[in-house]
Amino acid sequence: MAGNKKGEGFHSAAGLIRYFDDEDEKSPKIPPWVVVALCIGSAIFITMAAWIWPT
Repeated sequence: MAGNKKGEGFHSAAGLIRYFDDEDEKSPKIPPWVVVALCIGSAIFITMAAWIWPT
């Protein structure tokens, strides 16, 4: 059974590489600092909400 799937990985990877290369040019660019800032802001918001409204 393992012998039947021996060459399957290369074809799948080639399709994914082609897909991501095509999508990379059209996708919006988000700087890494924006993602970090959103994570920190979300953590602060959740912490403050838990402190203001304890369960």
